[in-house]
Amino acid sequence: MKIRSRTVGPSLWVLLAAGLAACSGGQPGPQQEAPPPAPPSQTVRQFTIGAMTGFALRDGDLEFPNDNKVFGVGHTPAEVAEVLAAAGLPEDKLTLSLQPLLVKVAGRVMLFDAGAGRNMGEGAGRLLDSLAEAGVKPEDVSDVFISHLHGDHVGGLVNAEGNATFPNATVRISAPEWDALRAMNARTAANYGIQNHRDVVNVIAPSVATFQPGGDVLPGMVRAVEVKGHTPGHSAFRIGTGANSLLYVGDSMHHHVVSLQKPDWHIAFDGDAKTGAASRAALLEELAAGNQRIYAVHFPFPGLGRIQKGDAGFTWVPEQ
Repeated sequence: MKIRSRTVGPSLWVLLAAGLAACSGGQPGPQQEAPPPAPPSQTVRQFTIGAMTGFALRDGDLEFPNDNKVFGVGHTPAEVAEVLAAAGLPEDKLTLSLQPLLVKVAGRVMLFDAGAGRNMGEGAGRLLDSLAEAGVKPEDVSDVFISHLHGDHVGGLVNAEGNATFPNATVRISAPEWDALRAMNARTAANYGIQNHRDVVNVIAPSVATFQPGGDVLPGMVRAVEVKGHTPGHSAFRIGTGANSLLYVGDSMHHHVVSLQKPDWHIAFDGDAKTGAASRAALLEELAAGNQRIYAVHFPFPGLGRIQKGDAGFTWVPEQ
């Protein structure tokens, strides 16, 4: 059924007001309670990083069974379940969020990681919807910073038509990571979760600008922080400077409970298990000691918070 609307003329508004006044004895009616505020969006969250504006952009979720093939490799599912149960989480699965970060500052629109695209099935690949909700078009993005070359971080660089998703962006990736991406064969790429490997390489090659691990990428705005063990040139990113800065941690940690309670446990995605565990433990110590604000791409949305250390190990304290 179609609902027709019509404009109410001035005379009708006068009569309506007079009628309401007569019904109330000329006295103002009782104040109506304001409606409750809308719940915060579960796909986009805006916040500040000093003078910069940040947006958490939800791309989806990644779910893994508790079968010690991914998390707690070398440990039993019962051991993993005990850690999960102590945190009030389901014991049979581990869920990771996936939320790339958008930062606006000084005429730049910077995206940190590009999401899964078509690589991870229907559970992810919704970055462009979140980007639109934040009021940003793909062509507005000036820079894409890639932490590493796994499929849930680079798959979204190429759209369904096989073209660059962010046509005007410079793709910034560490030199070792870019070399590894170009050199890998299809089988290795599949192990990294990159189903569109050759498309990614061919499409982004003209836009790639490499940086050295641990170097300034955009001086005064973004500095790479080398975190070894995950992939050949895995980088976290320090956004801003001083006390107002934010560390985008990349895949230095994955699960907000297991990675913190058991940083020495191996995760299958780490190329070098021993180095990855050592890097994770050292970074957690540094973050907790400095009460540093971080953005964790795989922690529960929006992934913004701090690390605390107690007698039982490290814990995640999300920002309210």
